[in-house]
Amino acid sequence: MRKPHPALQRLDALVGEWEVWASIGDQNAAGGRTVFEWMEDRAFLVQRSDAEVTEGTPPEWVANSPFPVTSIMGLDDASEELSMLYADGRGVFRVYRMTFDGGTWRIWREAPGFNQRFTGVLSDDGATITAYWELSRDGSAWEHDFDLTYRRVA
Repeated sequence: MRKPHPALQRLDALVGEWEVWASIGDQNAAGGRTVFEWMEDRAFLVQRSDAEVTEGTPPEWVANSPFPVTSIMGLDDASEELSMLYADGRGVFRVYRMTFDGGTWRIWREAPGFNQRFTGVLSDDGATITAYWELSRDGSAWEHDFDLTYRRVA
């Protein structure tokens, strides 16, 4: 059995099943489940998410729903930098950089015309992650995209 790398061990805080709600302002847009689990003897953390569109969901969210979503998180041991490979039900594939330190989870990517960044904060009891996504078309002017709330189920 492989000894887990300390940088990957920090991700243990995410392992389990979570109920997730996406919202725009005060309006819930989608609710679903996310499961984080180790694979390949703790070499990678996989995240699988699926959601249902709720009544009153804005039409643009229905038309652009990414679900189901799968992400695989791993480590470059030379730099201790985390990366995340992302794929969704729309056929979108992305590579993100990532950190998880002191209960703060950050994900970001720089791509021409569509830069993204995510910040999530794990509650002290480890039961909730309060998060949001931002986007930038030019890499300098950022706008709030949407909010996410994760609540641990198991």
